[in-house]
Amino acid sequence: MAIEHQQRAIDLGIVISDSERSLAFYRDLLGMVHEGDMPMPIGGGGTMHRLRCGDSLIKLVCFDSTPESRAASGGIEAATGYRYFTIHMSNIHEVVDACVAAGVTVVTPVVELRPKVTIAIVTDPDGNLVEFLQMG
Repeated sequence: MAIEHQQRAIDLGIVISDSERSLAFYRDLLGMVHEGDMPMPIGGGGTMHRLRCGDSLIKLVCFDSTPESRAASGGIEAATGYRYFTIHMSNIHEVVDACVAAGVTVVTPVVELRPKVTIAIVTDPDGNLVEFLQMG
């Protein structure tokens, strides 16, 4: 069976605890384009905030009742499962500096992994890991 993907990117759903804090991080600080909101018909109700990051759609889901479980603390090596996602950018130092100024926790400061490949990892307001990657 050949799988035929219908789009160039993936949609990512992130369950959040506070819409305003998460929108301030993803929309205002990281510059994702807020395409709109829609009600969540599952999980007891809530709101899905739809943000565009390049070709990908980031769906921030805030339920009316916040789930008890939280993202595992520590770096990417602290647990199995989905641990982080990567945003490609050309101005990693500026973005990390803006994150620091906004009080965002930096898990991995800007580091060159190999020539022309630089990363940094921060946490969103719920402790989810977000990796920044700069190539070149």
